[in-house]
Formats: sequence, C-alpha cells, structure tokens
Amino acid sequence: MPEMWFDISWPDGREERCYSPSLIVRERLTEDTAYALPAFMARAEEALREASARVQAKYGFPCSRALGQIERLQASAKSFEHQPGALVRVRQFLDKG
Repeated sequence: MPEMWFDISWPDGREERCYSPSLIVRERLTEDTAYALPAFMARAEEALREASARVQAKYGFPCSRALGQIERLQASAKSFEHQPGALVRVRQFLDKG
C-alpha cells in the first residue's frame, strides 16, 4: 500500500507534516490550496478514515497511524475553532520513496 505525507500550514503559520497510508488524500485535498478550517478538517478526516479502512480491508486491522493523525489534527484545530476565517494551507504532497 503506498504511503504518503502531506505538509500543511496552520492559521498561525506553524507547519506540520502529516501521514497517510494511502494516496487517497490526493483525491480529497489539493496541493498549494488554502481551505477554511472546517472544510480542511472534514476532507482530511474523510481521507484518513478511508485510508485506514483500506488498510483494514487489506490487512485485517485499521491503520493506527492514520487514526492517530486524525487525533493530532483535531487537537491542533481546536485552538483555531473560534477564529473567523481561519485557513489551513495544504502546502505539498510527498510520496514515499
């Protein structure tokens, strides 16, 4: 299963490298694009949950790294929930290899 990473910038400028066990993230997010925080979270969570489900279908167990990535994104997003117009930028995709 092809792993990948994607770099994001939070509204405060802090950058984070995120993990996905599947390239599905490329179908839900666009490189060098800013998303309103709720839209980013919805898309990222959907992609990472689907990626985890693909791992479960192939190996018989969900991807704990993908589920952990969702938890880290949710924790970071909480600090921006009350900022009107908060944007998260998907900076780049990095395929493994």
